[in-house]
Amino acid sequence: MSGIVTGNGSSILETHALTRHFGGLKAVEGVDFRLQEGSFHSIIGPNGAGKTTFLNLISGALKPSRGRVVFRGRDITHLPAHRYAHLGIGRSFQITNLFPSLTVLENVRLAAQAVGNHGFGLFNHRSHRVYEQRALDVLEQVGLSAAAGQPVQALPHGDKRRLELAMLLAQDPDVLLLDEPTAGLATEQVPAFMSLVKELGQQGQKTVVLVEHNMSVVMSLSDRISVMHQGELLAEGSPGEIAANETVQNAYLGTLYDDLDPQNGRG
Repeated sequence: MSGIVTGNGSSILETHALTRHFGGLKAVEGVDFRLQEGSFHSIIGPNGAGKTTFLNLISGALKPSRGRVVFRGRDITHLPAHRYAHLGIGRSFQITNLFPSLTVLENVRLAAQAVGNHGFGLFNHRSHRVYEQRALDVLEQVGLSAAAGQPVQALPHGDKRRLELAMLLAQDPDVLLLDEPTAGLATEQVPAFMSLVKELGQQGQKTVVLVEHNMSVVMSLSDRISVMHQGELLAEGSPGEIAANETVQNAYLGTLYDDLDPQNGRG
């Protein structure tokens, strides 16, 4: 059931018939998707539905078997992944991707440098100050200023997730692609972390795409939700529309809706 186009109004990113096959496996099949600028858009579905592959495609980490990725009206399908980042598409991953022996500040400064303007030289003292100040500002945003001088390997897991978010924000993306950012967090840490994500998106006028299994998070924070099933888009709508969708109910009875049940201890 592909061919669903999401939202109304101004779109910042679109895909057209986006497809990725791995041999005989159809990981993503013919997905038409429109991401509304300034929205908080979640993508849900069971393991193997194609969610992470779809994020890999719209971040440039993978190239499609066919179809197109369009960002701000420009076809960027065949650009290398680093160009996606320079254009304003930032991506986080399920597993933290940090430099454990470096300090918190050094990690964020390197992230800023990765997409920064190197016109005055990567190792120029002035450029170093600019990137370091950018890193300090972002660490303050995510509440990690006090840990700036600590080695990453000394951080608890929840702070490592905050650091990964800081590294993403240091690149100043227009679109934040977040792949299961609450993975590994203690239950009591999840609400504060996701409130931070929501607040940062609102403050910086960011557009957020969230892949997440925690349905309480998805339903409470999302403006729009897309449901993936076997590589295709099964349904799309507001949280209320998704919760009431019979097709989704039939496909995810015992999985999606169990996660919404506060009595079972999940979500």
